[in-house]
Amino acid sequence: MKNIGSAMAIFGILAIVLGFLNRVPKLLIWIYNWGETTAWIIKIALVVVGGALYLFSNGEEEEEEQEVSEQ
Repeated sequence: MKNIGSAMAIFGILAIVLGFLNRVPKLLIWIYNWGETTAWIIKIALVVVGGALYLFSNGEEEEEEQEVSEQ
């Protein structure tokens, strides 16, 4: 989950930066069909959800590693 979260966050940040440069990633071109506000909500949600997945999965992996090393 850590890899998925970091990929989502990076892709969301990249989409925001490229949006300012009028270069939208082809994977996200469909979000502009609903308008600029909805596109911003989706891009920000990518960053927030991706960051949350990254942070919360980091703790789970460390706990699993500790349990394995204790056994």
